[in-house]
Amino acid sequence: MTNKVRHVLGISGGKDSAALAIYLHNLYPELDIEYYFSDTGKELEETYQLIKNLEIYLGKKITRIEAADQSHESPFDHFHKLYGGFLPSSQARWCTKKLKLEPFEKFVGDDPVVSYVGIRGDEDREGYISKKPNIQSIFPFRKNIWSEDVISKVLDNQSMDLIASFYGGEAGNEDINEVITVVQTPISPKFSRGDKLNNLLNHGVKKFNRVVSRFLQQTDYPLASVNEFPLLGNDEVLIREDIFRILRESGVGVPQYYEKISYEVNGKRGEYARSRSGCFFCFFQQKIEWVWLYEQHPERFKKAMEYEKAGYTWMQEESLEELIQPERIQQIKEDHLKKMEKLASQNSPYLLDILDEAEGTGCASCFI
Repeated sequence: MTNKVRHVLGISGGKDSAALAIYLHNLYPELDIEYYFSDTGKELEETYQLIKNLEIYLGKKITRIEAADQSHESPFDHFHKLYGGFLPSSQARWCTKKLKLEPFEKFVGDDPVVSYVGIRGDEDREGYISKKPNIQSIFPFRKNIWSEDVISKVLDNQSMDLIASFYGGEAGNEDINEVITVVQTPISPKFSRGDKLNNLLNHGVKKFNRVVSRFLQQTDYPLASVNEFPLLGNDEVLIREDIFRILRESGVGVPQYYEKISYEVNGKRGEYARSRSGCFFCFFQQKIEWVWLYEQHPERFKKAMEYEKAGYTWMQEESLEELIQPERIQQIKEDHLKKMEKLASQNSPYLLDILDEAEGTGCASCFI
């Protein structure tokens, strides 16, 4: 592999990718990172404002990439028409493929690429992993920065002797015998790959990273051709509250749609917000988020309703016209408030946890 490795970071308009850009810019200025934004043409204005704020802070242009960039229509409308008015859904996510993934892979081409992904240390999901061999994903906010495909090769039973030799070469390794025992314990139903990974990480994240790096030198992964990779020495784990702190302390600010807004139902006060960036009509939204859109951005909600034609709706069991009936809105708010009260009684550290189940659903490349 002779081409220079490119370092790229996708800005979704969400909090995590924005915080990651700030984090890497501050801690690893030696990385020449290219920032990009996949514009569907159906984002909230707050998303574009975040992009502007980040460009000022980073001192760097964020490249806008669009699917169907030769079309006179917005990317979403172009493909919506191409698909005969068929709306995307969790079972048919053509929007993810056509508006996000394909433009990204066209943007990087065949160059060796390290792609930085903003999945946090308090999340249990992997995110988008390209099937293209020239793209390698790194997760700086997690204890384990490596993608699942890399870990599966490093911890494969056939790699035990090689990995043990790499650990043996670690200078000052006082617990070498204990580590080697872990390395040479085969993965089995009683000792899963996750067990092995966590055990090795607990013996030293930086040490594990150096071993993985040595393993990668014998592969075709993009990092095989990099002499030094500064994130090998990173053992920080960042969670939700760290993300909000980074955004606020930097002055870039938290995207406005994450800020909670009060509502009242049956004499009780609740709060709602949006859990994700991306298209304002994202079908992964919770019911309360659709209500939020209707009440906070009625013009956007009206546009979302206009797409519900010929029997196609954003939700399988309910149309947007049905959702905004006064009695239905009240029911949605009542259900949401009960859920918030339940979380509060459980001493949830962050009331925004109410949106966690939605935030962790869907396509990572759309909303991280």
